[in-house]
Amino acid sequence: MAELLYELLLRTEGLEPPTKADAAPLQYLSKLAGQSLESLQTTEPRSLSQASHSLQLSLQSLSKKSHQSIIEAADRHATLQKSLPALAANAAELRNAISCLDQEAVRFSTTYHKSSDNELLARRRKTLLLARNMERVVDVLELPPLIASSISSSPPNYSSALDLSGHVRRLHALYPDSALVTSISAEADEAMRTMAADLIRSLKAPNLKLAASLRTISWLRRLLPDLASTAALPANGHDAQERVLGAFFLICRLATLVTMLEALEPLRELADQEKARQRSIGSGNAWSGGQQTERYLKRYLEIFREQSFAIVSMFRSIFSPTAPADGRKSDDTFEPPPSPLSTFPLHLVDMLLETLRAYLPTVKDQASRDSLLTQVLYCAGSLGRLGGDFGLFLSGLDIGGQTKDEWADIVRRHRLLAGRLESIVGEQKEKTMHIKA
Repeated sequence: MAELLYELLLRTEGLEPPTKADAAPLQYLSKLAGQSLESLQTTEPRSLSQASHSLQLSLQSLSKKSHQSIIEAADRHATLQKSLPALAANAAELRNAISCLDQEAVRFSTTYHKSSDNELLARRRKTLLLARNMERVVDVLELPPLIASSISSSPPNYSSALDLSGHVRRLHALYPDSALVTSISAEADEAMRTMAADLIRSLKAPNLKLAASLRTISWLRRLLPDLASTAALPANGHDAQERVLGAFFLICRLATLVTMLEALEPLRELADQEKARQRSIGSGNAWSGGQQTERYLKRYLEIFREQSFAIVSMFRSIFSPTAPADGRKSDDTFEPPPSPLSTFPLHLVDMLLETLRAYLPTVKDQASRDSLLTQVLYCAGSLGRLGGDFGLFLSGLDIGGQTKDEWADIVRRHRLLAGRLESIVGEQKEKTMHIKA
């Protein structure tokens, strides 16, 4: 019924009925059909008027509150005619660029893949590796300053310096192509050369003891193989390195002996003055001087005897003699050179004999000459205990006067005194044994 009425109304207005009617008009027409005629004439117009008025008020309130949004929406709706074509063009451009983007992504992934040989990636990997190992690199860079501080500390810690130097050399052997490790190794070698100079300088100490010399030589033994690669030193062979250390030791101690003898320069100048006065007087006149020369020679002989015995005895205690492994003499023509000690006593004896030739003839007092010759004999006996007796050279020494007779008399008296001492010692031993029995 409502549907037929709805179609009739539409045709009356000249409109075509829709294929599917709206639910709201049909519902309203169904409601009208259920009312009486009187209600339609009186109540329905008043209800419609109230509903229209209510809708009008709602529209006014809505327009008051949302008029700005409605105006903006209308403006935006007006721009849609331009925005939609632009959006379609941009979407088409993006659709066409997707293939290029895909190609660029494939090229990037291929170029900067982990397995590719790219310089930028290699530099980045090195940078990341350096960042991860920064603490280790800092520790390696601190090795040369640690070596230098160990050497320059008071007292010096040479053992730690040698251990750190050995660690640097192991690093250099593991990474020979690393510029950083090479530079650190060069700094460590420089510090080791400074340490070697300090050790050699310590061997020139005037009052060097055996314990200190043993420690110094032991450090030099550990240091010498490290210096062999950077200096003109034998790199192979324990005997060759021992000969080098022995030569260093003897040279340093000889320099100390020469320095101590040079400290007698004031006495030597007085002795030279006496020698000059003796020459000015001439050989025909009597000469009763020589006291200053005697003082100089006595002091010279004291220093020479003490230091020469100390040098040779310390050398024999530090450096063991070398011999062939089977205990027999080698038949090889190119045998290793002998120990430096084999020629060192000869040099010492030459120094002493040269001084005696120069100054002993100035002393003419027989008692003074006998005292000096006895002192020289003691020097020969002191070195003789270490295998360096030079008593045979003294008989042919030209020191003025009757040299052979003087030496024979001194030797005879020395032997008599030695015999008496031996007899006294023997008697004391017999008495001691008799008392114990």
